[in-house]
Amino acid sequence: MKRRFFNDTGYAHYLTFSCYRRQQLLTDDRVRDWLTQSICLARDRFSFKLWAWVIMPEHVHLLLHPDKDEYSISEIVQYIKGPFARRVLAHWRGHDLHRLQRLCVRSGKSESYRFWQAGGGFDRNLYNMERIIKAINYIEYNPVRRGLVAEPTEWFWSSAQARIGGRDTPLRIDAIENDIGRIIEPC
Repeated sequence: MKRRFFNDTGYAHYLTFSCYRRQQLLTDDRVRDWLTQSICLARDRFSFKLWAWVIMPEHVHLLLHPDKDEYSISEIVQYIKGPFARRVLAHWRGHDLHRLQRLCVRSGKSESYRFWQAGGGFDRNLYNMERIIKAINYIEYNPVRRGLVAEPTEWFWSSAQARIGGRDTPLRIDAIENDIGRIIEPC
């Protein structure tokens, strides 16, 4: 089933996409680096603010806000996921055939390999600051709930450390401004 995306101008988009069969394919730092590069390239091409993010072992959460009135969330997601998946699959073809075989999808006599779960993932528009702050907290506390770390800022592959002005992180986050122009810092 094809996932429908909503391009409601002026709203934030809370995106989630998962690895094929929820396998833990995002555990290698090289692979996570490639994903952050893909997100950066998409941000440059489509001009969006990134307000929060986390890369978990088997899924990704992004909270972004397009800068333009005309945009396609579907195109943004495809631009992030497609080139990244092709890069990883090409690398595994040469270096990790065992892992690659777990991603094989057979249809009759043909076979292909799938990094991401079929469909576009999950897209929810966020219409107010209260929901945005809840989404940021949910995203950044995801590694804590899973028992991977004790505090959100301990997980390198998230926006939590950047939010407190901490060490260099793989992806910078953008300031969030409310309707009177003040920067909102989530708890």
